[in-house]
Amino acid sequence: MKLAAHYNKVNIIVTLSVLVIGAVIYFFTINKITNNRLDEELGEEVSEVITYVHQNQRLPEQFDIDENQVEFIKTNTLNNKPRYFDTTYVNPRKGGDKSGRAFEGGLDFKGDKYRFRIIISSESTVYLKQIITLITFILMLVLLTILSLVNRYVLNDLWKPFFGLLAHMKAFNVSESSAFTLTNNKVDEFTDLDNAIAEMSSRVKKDFLNLKQFTENASHEMLTPLAVITSKLDTLIQDETLKKEHFDQIQDIYGAAGKLSRLNQSLLLLVKIENNLIADNDTLNLNQLINDKLKQFQELTASKEIRIYAEISNKEVIVSKHLMDILLNNLLSNAIRHNQIKGNINIYLTDEKFIIQNSGLKSPLNSISIFDRFQKGSTSEGAGLGLTIVKNICNVYGWDIQYSFVNNLHTFSIIF
Repeated sequence: MKLAAHYNKVNIIVTLSVLVIGAVIYFFTINKITNNRLDEELGEEVSEVITYVHQNQRLPEQFDIDENQVEFIKTNTLNNKPRYFDTTYVNPRKGGDKSGRAFEGGLDFKGDKYRFRIIISSESTVYLKQIITLITFILMLVLLTILSLVNRYVLNDLWKPFFGLLAHMKAFNVSESSAFTLTNNKVDEFTDLDNAIAEMSSRVKKDFLNLKQFTENASHEMLTPLAVITSKLDTLIQDETLKKEHFDQIQDIYGAAGKLSRLNQSLLLLVKIENNLIADNDTLNLNQLINDKLKQFQELTASKEIRIYAEISNKEVIVSKHLMDILLNNLLSNAIRHNQIKGNINIYLTDEKFIIQNSGLKSPLNSISIFDRFQKGSTSEGAGLGLTIVKNICNVYGWDIQYSFVNNLHTFSIIF
């Protein structure tokens, strides 16, 4: 859920809760005030009745004047405490049950005990409470509507600088030379965030350029002595007076120099891939690339008598041809190099995934660390960077690569 949605949700819930609680308190307060006002009127009516009894020494007749009703009931006991309460009564003039407010108390007159009740109409107060409740409800709806509109338009406009900064950060590319563009906004917090991001991007680009320059310089400086070593070794190997034991030692040095050169190129390639410095993307026919690569490795597979089964469908991908060639080269060379004599290689290509399987070791590899740098088997002669490069190429294009051991076959699956 987005930040604005979270804010709107909390804001509306809190506002609605406050309004409902306030409306309930307001209703009971109005109800209390109106009841007190009716009780005051009832008190005046009670005073008039008692005054009438004392002055005339007789009970007034039951009457219904101005929608007020008074009745006396003789009783044997006089234990009723005076009380005010809401009730309904029948109004002969208007007919039907009407809302009223009543007082009930006791009266001792000429040795007899009476319970008398006075009822006055409360319809005006009921109507008033209904009007107040309706107005309160309408105000709640209006307030919620205004609040929703404010949250939708005003707050969205207020958050525009944030979304602008977010878009800049998503589009940020450390390899681009263009500077981070500051947004113009009036909110101090966004201005501080803007400046912090600009400073951070400038520092990151500077560090990246320094690292890139160091890597390229180091790679270039390493190639020069390696070329000199290889050239000198070539000269020594051609010496006819060279003894066999010396020749074998030179061959070992020659192999180590070649391995060091390949390691240097692999590390440099990793840096370029991880920083997305290879962007020559084209629309390529993947099934054609796989068939071409199988022809290139035909001699190697034939030398180990490896049987190849390929089930390849048409699949187009938008990738760098150079990176795709490296990916296929590493996967196929691993499948051949780590295979057994008269082993098997199965290749499947669909619109959703690319799978390559090979026989070899009878136990599965570590699926967690297999794609880490310099992770290799005890019999491997490589630098342990091939699968790391494959993994990084997949990350560049948003593909998922997985390893599994199925039916004694080492399986690498690339899910597009």
